[in-house]
Amino acid sequence: MRLTFPLVARTTLTGRESPEFTQALDELHRARLRPEVRLTEVPAPQRIAPHAVALTADVMDPRDPDDELASGRFVLLHDPSAPEPWGGQWRAVTFARAELEPEFATEPLLGEVGWSWLTDALVNRGVEFAAGAGTVTRVVSESFGGLADRPASIEMELRASWTPLGPEVGDHLLAWSDLLCTIAGLPPLPEGVVALPGPRR
Repeated sequence: MRLTFPLVARTTLTGRESPEFTQALDELHRARLRPEVRLTEVPAPQRIAPHAVALTADVMDPRDPDDELASGRFVLLHDPSAPEPWGGQWRAVTFARAELEPEFATEPLLGEVGWSWLTDALVNRGVEFAAGAGTVTRVVSESFGGLADRPASIEMELRASWTPLGPEVGDHLLAWSDLLCTIAGLPPLPEGVVALPGPRR
């Protein structure tokens, strides 16, 4: 069973898609995500690379399909000239955000833990990558005055990019979706269980 979503908002500055980029789009189509993850294509950034595709994802609570646990954006860039900062022809640029429990507001290792969730997701998928970079930010919101009865909330935002080196760029989308599910607090799938695509939004 394949994931189906329309990849129509991609950017091709050259006026035509390269065979490599067309294959990458097909791999994204074939990615099997957890049913809690809902993908939507959005307009890709322009003038960054000759070819680009962008997807957003929402991770929904399996107990309440209307409750969003985490969200993010995955952008895949392709430049056959292999820009020197990338160290390759591809670049994944990602964003992930989720609300955490209030006790994480003072957790000194939250940044390191958040970054390890990303690197672990990539390693666990067995993908090759290079030139990883990113930031982990915590946002603490406190309410006062007429809103003082609201409890404090904390969000974690992880912005990261890396250069996919292996042939299967679709696996990098899977790794990123694993990260989203981790920060959403979903338990890992049991060994041997295959994730099937969930309903489209």
